[in-house]
Amino acid sequence: MTRGRVIVWYSCGAASAVAAKLILAAEKDWPIVVAYCDLSLCEHPDSQRFLRDCEAWLGCEILKLVPPKYRHIHDVFLGERYIVGPAGAPCSRWLKQMTRQAFQRPGDVHVFGMTAEEGRRAERIERRFADMEFEWPLIEEGLTKQDCFRELQAAGIQLPQMYRLGYRNNNCIGCVKGGAGYWNKIRGDFPEVFERMSQIEREIGASILRRDGGRLFLDELDPAAGRHTPPDISCGLWCHVADEVEAAEKE
Repeated sequence: MTRGRVIVWYSCGAASAVAAKLILAAEKDWPIVVAYCDLSLCEHPDSQRFLRDCEAWLGCEILKLVPPKYRHIHDVFLGERYIVGPAGAPCSRWLKQMTRQAFQRPGDVHVFGMTAEEGRRAERIERRFADMEFEWPLIEEGLTKQDCFRELQAAGIQLPQMYRLGYRNNNCIGCVKGGAGYWNKIRGDFPEVFERMSQIEREIGASILRRDGGRLFLDELDPAAGRHTPPDISCGLWCHVADEVEAAEKE
């Protein structure tokens, strides 16, 4: 198969920004596209400021790809009547996977911002998706997430607001992969998001959290529950790929 474009999948996170910088500095003979699945309606508004700063730093435009059906994670949950389960969350599939599939071409090389801590996960993804070609510049350079933070700060780029609020990832506000402590932090920082997700749970009859093998709806969540240090909830564009791998390995 003839090699196609090198696509760097940018996610408004620190790691994908640094991965793009490395690829743009290294790749000379192949067309490079830095692409972003446009989730601006779900993310903190400061993510778009960060995106513009990254464009200036990278010296190129970041191509915004509009998801084909839904624009917001809440629309996905309501439309699909499903929130999250063993195979992951439908928002990843509808907003990221389908957007990627509509844009990619045979022979494209896919670059994701997985860091040195995620080397084994990258290996599992490559085994599962042997028909895709990947590059992992951060893993190859041994760069951690903290290294990426330092790289951006050295370049004079302020990290996205979600990091500065204490979240470990710059995901959609109110990620359904979060646990009790995460959702209690969302309750405090973004009460309108917490309330809307509580309403969606009741409307669908499904919950994000579990209690004693059963459902625990957000409007039942004890405000003191969970660790209030947010977990590392990875949700770059490769999130759906990792979900598929983990689900397949359980079969």
